[in-house]
Amino acid sequence: MAIYHGRASVKISGGKLRSNRHKKRFELGNEPTLTVLGNIKRKQVRGMGGNTKSVLLSGNEVNVTDPKDGVTKKVKILNVKENIADPHFAQRNIITKGAIVVTELGNARVTSRPGQSGRINAVLIKK
Repeated sequence: MAIYHGRASVKISGGKLRSNRHKKRFELGNEPTLTVLGNIKRKQVRGMGGNTKSVLLSGNEVNVTDPKDGVTKKVKILNVKENIADPHFAQRNIITKGAIVVTELGNARVTSRPGQSGRINAVLIKK
């Protein structure tokens, strides 16, 4: 089911706004893709202009960059430690931007948007 991103039908004050037309297809958005920890699953989603977007439904690998030497390695995700988007996301192992994941190299903060970009990139957190 799509989400409407057009103008609201009420003002901030509570008064009604009269629409001069109906909803249009380009004003619709998608539901959020909550990437979970698990075997890698991707999906292609249609975007504006017929473009395609790769969406990550679940993943267990992360590209971790060490800020000291700038080396990036692909490692396994062991667990989701913390998620600033929603405290319950960590319990459900949902990975979003800003989430702190436990990897084989240590804790890392996710810098990409897995539900939009189709990959998980992270930066190693100093101990």
